[in-house]
Amino acid sequence: MAEQMNIVIAGHVDHGKSTVIGRLLADTNSLPEGKLQQVRDLCARTARPFEYAFLIDALKDEMAQGITIDSARVFFRTDKRDYIIIDAPGHIEFLKNMVTGASRAEAALLVIDAEEGVRENSRRHGYMLSMLGISQIAVLVNKMDLVDYDETRFHDIATEYTNFLKEIDVTPVCFIPISGLAGDNVATASARMPWHTGATVLDYLDQFRKEPRPREKPLRMPVQDVYKFSQDGDKRRCVAGTIETGYLRLGDELVFYPSGKRSRVQTIETFNTEPPEELPSGYVAAVTLEEQIYVTRGEIAARADQDPPRVTSRLRVSLFWMGREPMVQGKEYVIKVGTAKVPCELHEIIRVIDASNLDTSDQKTQIERHDVAECVFTLKRAIAFDLADEIAATSRFVIVDNYEIRGGGIIREGLDDPQDWLRSHIQMRNYKWETSRISREQRAEKYNQRPTLLILTGHRHAGKKSLAKALESRLFADGKIVYFLGIGNILYGVDADIKVPGETGNHVEHLRRLAEVANLLLDAGIILILTAIDLTQADLDIIETTIGPDRALPVWLGDDDTTNVPYVLWIENPTDHDHAVPALKSLLQERGIIYRP
Repeated sequence: MAEQMNIVIAGHVDHGKSTVIGRLLADTNSLPEGKLQQVRDLCARTARPFEYAFLIDALKDEMAQGITIDSARVFFRTDKRDYIIIDAPGHIEFLKNMVTGASRAEAALLVIDAEEGVRENSRRHGYMLSMLGISQIAVLVNKMDLVDYDETRFHDIATEYTNFLKEIDVTPVCFIPISGLAGDNVATASARMPWHTGATVLDYLDQFRKEPRPREKPLRMPVQDVYKFSQDGDKRRCVAGTIETGYLRLGDELVFYPSGKRSRVQTIETFNTEPPEELPSGYVAAVTLEEQIYVTRGEIAARADQDPPRVTSRLRVSLFWMGREPMVQGKEYVIKVGTAKVPCELHEIIRVIDASNLDTSDQKTQIERHDVAECVFTLKRAIAFDLADEIAATSRFVIVDNYEIRGGGIIREGLDDPQDWLRSHIQMRNYKWETSRISREQRAEKYNQRPTLLILTGHRHAGKKSLAKALESRLFADGKIVYFLGIGNILYGVDADIKVPGETGNHVEHLRRLAEVANLLLDAGIILILTAIDLTQADLDIIETTIGPDRALPVWLGDDDTTNVPYVLWIENPTDHDHAVPALKSLLQERGIIYRP
């Protein structure tokens, strides 16, 4: 099977992109039989001069308007490979279509009219190709026939555009003087430009570096779900997902990110067929593991002997916004990467391209509809992902607001976050963790409850301990496995070596150790009630990074709501146990921690 490569061609409207593609199709004999003559006859009937651009203008109204309005795909081949060329629109009305087309490309041709020179759209499209992570860019200075094949004009344009590309950290592969209409330097070298000693467009296409095929890349399998079987004594627990890249084999040691938990593939399960020994990318897989670790939807399975995905809660992204309302700072959205779905906020707008006029701004405070933006997101918790120039499938995302997709884009960089130091400790802990023969599900079934950390927080005299002990007594009387953990139990025990009387230092380490103790008790299947004074979002981040996502339920106590913690319940009068204890018990029932009678 021949190698295949996706190329996007972009540039200012009327600079001749479609003509270049038409000439490539004609000169490589890639047109269907009779197509060229069919277009010539149509032009003759309509009294229009023949143009090579008409060969790829597939939409009816494109020929009427004389502009390309969608990302049309055309195919041709050389001796080296098969090509799909995506003709991205240059007209400002169709900027979204250009982004859609360019996001699928491995390299780009950017066309500049030799007579008109570098235009604003030339700069915008170069910038957008850079934003989309396309580093292989060949610049075609077209319509050289209109400037009498002048070498000085070509070099002036090349110098001007090279200086611009340097500002956005892009180094083009080459500049080629061409005439799409006359065919100069497109598929064959031009006798009219002997001063150009470089290759033709066709030659440079074959020199572009091909992205490795998905099967040649590191394994990435986003976890879709975990399925359990119980009929006829079947105790299999299958981790299921689609293999986006790489291979999955029996005996592979898998690491699940962001948790860092690991186990070996025991079996690969299939429906109504013999279980295979390996599966390549593109297949849906369900695997059982030798060690019964607890993993959840949204994690990414990778092989331990290959490059891992990145993990952080701060992302630099390229975003295309489609929401009718602008994207603003301070509002919570949901980002979906693979199977992970996490609340996020717009932290910083680096720069924006305004689709209405293609102006670039680094001063905007919100992202308008159809804007293309480079920005930074802060996520509620860390996720696993790859960068756009590494593995596309695990770098793409969408933004959801009010249950509708409002935007999408690609991840360009993972930025350091406050929990970066802690995750390395957690991954090492999970790597060394000695798993019990009793699974979390078995404990939950035996105890008739789900292990959870219930955090009661508020000001110093909010009555936290008294309420925690009252709830503990009520749950214990109901037959639950429950434990109250006061912060003092940790400070003067596990933390005795770092507790200095009269000083409040080592706060982060106190929290880390507290969370590790909580993680042990949760692994034992216990409902843990913790009290803490004025817990902050930063404190909660440390706890949740340590124990895992969705295992902590923060509750705020007191008549004044002054916390930045996203609490799940607010009890204004915590000293009224007759009302507060039933409210907390109802919370546990609603969350499926304990069951209603």
